[in-house]
Amino acid sequence: MIQIENLSRAFGQKLAVDDISFTVERGEVLGFLGPNGAGKSTTMRMITGFIPPSNGKIRVGGYDMLAQPIPAKRLIGYLPENAPAYVDMTVRSFLDFCADLSGLRGNARRAAINRVVEMCFLETVLNQSVDTLSKGFRHRTCFAQAIIHDPDVLILDEPTDGLDPNQKHEIRGLIRRMGERKAIIFSTHILEEVEAVCSRAIIIDRGRIVANGTPQELKQKSETGGAVLLAVRQVQRDQVADRLSRIPSARRAVIVKEEKAQIWARVYPKTANRNAEFLREILEAVNGWPVEELRTEEGRLDDVFRSITMPDTADVTQQGEKLNKLKG
Repeated sequence: MIQIENLSRAFGQKLAVDDISFTVERGEVLGFLGPNGAGKSTTMRMITGFIPPSNGKIRVGGYDMLAQPIPAKRLIGYLPENAPAYVDMTVRSFLDFCADLSGLRGNARRAAINRVVEMCFLETVLNQSVDTLSKGFRHRTCFAQAIIHDPDVLILDEPTDGLDPNQKHEIRGLIRRMGERKAIIFSTHILEEVEAVCSRAIIIDRGRIVANGTPQELKQKSETGGAVLLAVRQVQRDQVADRLSRIPSARRAVIVKEEKAQIWARVYPKTANRNAEFLREILEAVNGWPVEELRTEEGRLDDVFRSITMPDTADVTQQGEKLNKLKG
């Protein structure tokens, strides 16, 4: 449904998006992650046709966004960042206006408004003007306009921004259900949303894609991914460290906590995908000790995010060279 090929965008001397390519299929929810200024919103604005690229191709539902913008945009529902809306309209009139812009008429328009009001829990504020809404209800109203024409593609920029925990849970569930039959891209800074909603995630940093995979695949890139955490009681600290460090499949072993007579240690494997052998060797090493806990760790997305989005001066130089090529 979405095809991005060698997409770049420069703003003066700033190369905001740097030669990225990816696809999103129907039935897929893609989380778009990255630090502030990484190029997430710029990429989403180009996909929706809001701004043109400096280079590259964008196809939505088979339509070229530059050559065939109208049929391409008809397939898209877009929630920009900061949830803009006409503040002097009531929620009902705003949604009616958005339905009209989408070409909905008569019974189809009324049915569409009723559908999104129910989906986004807006019944209690229908007759309020947008400027009197809380941040959460304003965001839900703008989310409703993005889905009012039941688009095949959804581009959502921070869709849970400003929502309370209950509202976030509702919107995440809604995105997850819609993702079964639509192609969805949404940006977020909340890593738990990626695990809760996404079938795949991309991390973008300084305009370039630096990671692409399922949440589970990304977590395996974490240093703790595949490590084993264990707790033993009434064993000397030096003895624990010495014996665990001798495990053949272990890269290293560290004591992470010591409390009274209990010691927690983490053992890191040398290679991935050897869990059975690794666990067997650990169990042999601790044989005879009173083990109170032993579990394999999945890894953490926040560890992965931090490890691959750290500044690198070489990347800055490389971006400058590419910017000169774009201008040339």
